[in-house]
Amino acid sequence: MIFVLSADVDDPGAPSGGNVYDRRMCQALAAAGKAPREIKVAGSWPRPDAGARSELSRALAGVPDGEVVLIDGLVACGVPEVVTPHARRLHLVVLLHLPLAEETGLEPDEAADLDARERRTLGAASAVVVTGPAVAGRVIRHHGLSAERVHVVIPGTDPAPLAPGTDGVSRLLCVASVTVRKGQDLLVEALATMAGPQWTCEFTGPVRDPGYLRRLREATERHGISGRVTFTGPRTGEALAATYAAADLVVLPSRAETFGMVVTEALARGIPVLATRTPGVPEALGRAPDGSVPGLLVPPDDATALAVALRSWFGDEESRRRLKRSAHLRRGMLTTWDETSRHLAQVLKMTVM
Repeated sequence: MIFVLSADVDDPGAPSGGNVYDRRMCQALAAAGKAPREIKVAGSWPRPDAGARSELSRALAGVPDGEVVLIDGLVACGVPEVVTPHARRLHLVVLLHLPLAEETGLEPDEAADLDARERRTLGAASAVVVTGPAVAGRVIRHHGLSAERVHVVIPGTDPAPLAPGTDGVSRLLCVASVTVRKGQDLLVEALATMAGPQWTCEFTGPVRDPGYLRRLREATERHGISGRVTFTGPRTGEALAATYAAADLVVLPSRAETFGMVVTEALARGIPVLATRTPGVPEALGRAPDGSVPGLLVPPDDATALAVALRSWFGDEESRRRLKRSAHLRRGMLTTWDETSRHLAQVLKMTVM
């Protein structure tokens, strides 16, 4: 089996849910005796230059007939003219983390072009793997794919110790790439209305858009909250674990998500979550065994709703207690990476049957 993935999958300066998923699947398949041969392709995906296209074309041409090729959707879906000619001789499986046209900030013409390119690629693939039921339904309906060819393989979560937090209330944490899609501007606007509580908020994640970060910093200065807000850049490993350990509430204000691995990372530590009700997030948040929800959900792209939810968090001790209890109960229900890898291995096996 061949796994074609973006060259930045192991870049500590560019951590992302998709990169974590890809790397953990490689590791788990190897541990199970099904080690994929990795082909990393450099390029500005999904809009690569001619050199990157040629590199991908040569890589696929070098794969023997009949092989299963698992290819990251970010690499595959923007270049159907490179990928689809190999569909008849290879078992192409596209791992779609985020439909290309759902990236925030695209011009309508660009979104339409990427959408059409993705449709061509997925239509030629032997199978498509997505990370949640909501995105599976959208992909099936939107691209006209048969349900039998689209498989949900939910991201796993590593067990983690309970986070002690700071004081149980005031330490907010947002773990996400700094991009418009992740909605940090909405959270800054909501926090600007929190004059009373002695909160602090840490934004942790790689800066994908320096101009957006500059606007965020300017907003914190304008609202007089720059002393309470920290932008740390990317953190991984022990540094990220320590950041989670200090958090009392994890906030994910995304405008779009297909799953939200940050949600399950927080729940693995018993940390409640405030997030937007984008299609994949309620699936990640789930319910505890007693039916309670371990977090608060608000409409996307709504700073006012975020502010209302934050006031509820700060002002209602009984509600905080219930949310924390629910998050603690939810910890033991999360999908593990071993379960995820076994499921993916089954999908790949079915592809050649």
